[in-house]
Amino acid sequence: MYKILIAEDDKIIAQAIKTHMESWGCQAYCAERFEDLLAEFATYEPQLVLMDVSLPYYNGYYWCAEIRKVSKVPIIFISSAADNMNIVLAMNMGGDDFITKPFDLSVLTAKVQAMLRRTYDFAGQSDLLESHGAVLNLGSATLTYRGKRIDLSKNEFKILHILMENRGQAVAREAIMARLWETDCFIDDNTLTVNITRLRKKLEEAGLQHFIVTRKGLGYMVEA
Repeated sequence: MYKILIAEDDKIIAQAIKTHMESWGCQAYCAERFEDLLAEFATYEPQLVLMDVSLPYYNGYYWCAEIRKVSKVPIIFISSAADNMNIVLAMNMGGDDFITKPFDLSVLTAKVQAMLRRTYDFAGQSDLLESHGAVLNLGSATLTYRGKRIDLSKNEFKILHILMENRGQAVAREAIMARLWETDCFIDDNTLTVNITRLRKKLEEAGLQHFIVTRKGLGYMVEA
């Protein structure tokens, strides 16, 4: 079942699209956190995004560009601003199609289904892990937060991967070291401490305060 993220702040329109998409066998979710749409995208992991241009906080073009930094998932713009300039801008920012409001829900569904067939007959998408607005792209080994990329060493990426995939659970130091050894990232207890310290500093400088928490006697964790 394909998952569709609906980034539309008009709740009546968003709900109508959601109901219609679900009647055709898709799973749909209406975005709520328009101040951090990228986090919702990473959490929901959709196969397609329906993106309005006019949104609270940041417009659809901005969020399209942010999504393009971490994913190639198809994005279809829906907007009443259908002049040539807006259509060209939508395509230049990474959009895949543009549908003008008002639209027929059956036409929208047909375009969505065609886009899904074309996209997923040939390619998938990278796995994403999200916590507190930070998005870890496992395919490109990158971390982004509020639109900015945070450079990570190989060990730092692996440590963050382990902690974020176990979000809400403490991971023992021994378990982290064992996982790193399995991937040829040779590391001992002292080296782990140094890596955790450097990683925390990078996260804090990017605005992610207390992202990695120490649980005395248990290990480290990223809180849910």
